[in-house]
Amino acid sequence: MQENSSNKKIAKNTLFLYFRMMFIMLVSLYTSRVILDVLGADDYGLYQAVGGIVGMLAFINGALSSGSSRFLTYALGERNFENLKITFSTTFVIHLVIAIAIVLLAETVGLWFLYNKMQIASERMDAAVFVYHISILTAFFNITQVPYSASIIAHERMSIYAYVGIIEVLLRLLICYLLMVGGYDRLKMYASFLCILQIGLIIFYRFYCSYHFKETIFCFSFRKDILKRILGYSGWNLLGNGSVTLNGQGILILLNMFFSSSIVASRAISVQVRMAAYQFVSNFLMAVNPQIIKRYAQGNIESSHNLLLVSTKYAYFLMLIICIPLCLFSEQILHIWLKDVPPYTVIFLQIEIITALLNVFSTSFYTAFAACGKMRANALSSPIAGIFCFVAIYILFKLGFAPVALSWAQLLLTVFLSFFVKPYYMVKVDGYRVKDIVSLFVKCLCVSAISLPIPIVLYFFLPKYTLLVVLIEIFLCVLSIAVIIYMIGIDKDTRLKLYTLALHKITGR
Repeated sequence: MQENSSNKKIAKNTLFLYFRMMFIMLVSLYTSRVILDVLGADDYGLYQAVGGIVGMLAFINGALSSGSSRFLTYALGERNFENLKITFSTTFVIHLVIAIAIVLLAETVGLWFLYNKMQIASERMDAAVFVYHISILTAFFNITQVPYSASIIAHERMSIYAYVGIIEVLLRLLICYLLMVGGYDRLKMYASFLCILQIGLIIFYRFYCSYHFKETIFCFSFRKDILKRILGYSGWNLLGNGSVTLNGQGILILLNMFFSSSIVASRAISVQVRMAAYQFVSNFLMAVNPQIIKRYAQGNIESSHNLLLVSTKYAYFLMLIICIPLCLFSEQILHIWLKDVPPYTVIFLQIEIITALLNVFSTSFYTAFAACGKMRANALSSPIAGIFCFVAIYILFKLGFAPVALSWAQLLLTVFLSFFVKPYYMVKVDGYRVKDIVSLFVKCLCVSAISLPIPIVLYFFLPKYTLLVVLIEIFLCVLSIAVIIYMIGIDKDTRLKLYTLALHKITGR
């Protein structure tokens, strides 16, 4: 009975997040098109590269944020309010100290790097420095916001993200309008408006948490034992987060060191489309992950394992429905979306989409280690592989390889982590059965192979005269993949439940 209630909560939270995601994704794609057009590819790429320096410096916060989220969720699962309150206060103090340290580091080492290592036109250096300082200010507030966001997720109040997300994208539309009519330096305006928007949303979230979650009313209560546990958990994650940052924000900086800002813009655009597509998966996993951790905390280990494997399968199928048509029709989609498509954007996007699909396994499997708290597992091999990948990309660029070499290198890294490293440690450390993980891979890859022929035929053999024809072909691709997933990817009992639910909705019986 309790498990059915948990499943209903997962479904409800997923619906809230998907409603938010669909609206935000559509508006965000439009605003990105306008911003790229207003700023131009060079200024857009400059904004991404300069912001990447701050992102590189904030990787320590990223490592600790997962620890904060895990321990708050775990304390909530134990139903120990006093421990929950102390855990929140301790995590807030930790992030406040980190925020101050990152600001100091950014204003010294980071500023030196900006002036001496980045390829920035002299006439745009003033704008770049302004954007850099604004990015540091925004980062400070975002870092101290982590415990509050973790509390919302731990309490599974995903609906608030749906409501606030809608307001956020509407305000971003307003920013686009102000950029188009404004006469001041538009890059500086864009950075300033985004900073004001982010700080405003953070203030709202904090008031919301203080009103609904009593443990988030801050009082200075710092416990060394909780600090040690968070640092012990996050310490193993620190190297991994540094690796992820290198292959995310670090890549943008690397591109700016070897190529023009327009190439940075191409990479940033492909990453944005990939992230928009990945929202279908991340929202689902955000809704289900707290239940995986809570079941583990309550001693329901088998139930936690089963939920993780099943959720991974459905997350992969959700991504597959998007990835195949997006990869095949990437050129048409980009030309519909953008007025001018920067060079390398199409091939960047195609490889990014394939990487995102396979990365579903790696992302979902990470929750297995978060649930059991054994972050030492895979904490060395995965990050070392990521750092090696970054170094390899740097060498390739030094040797004169094209920018797309970085995408191929990251695809190989994702395959290595998703199919070998993470599964190995799941079996070794947390008792997952090899046959269950292999069965998951076989099912997902077989469905992928069977789903491909119809979309390929639609792409190569049907004409693409107009936008309407392209949209119809994409719809047919999505429909064919969904039918194959329903017939082959989903087990008989789940198909029966879906059929019964659909029949009830249609007939009212």
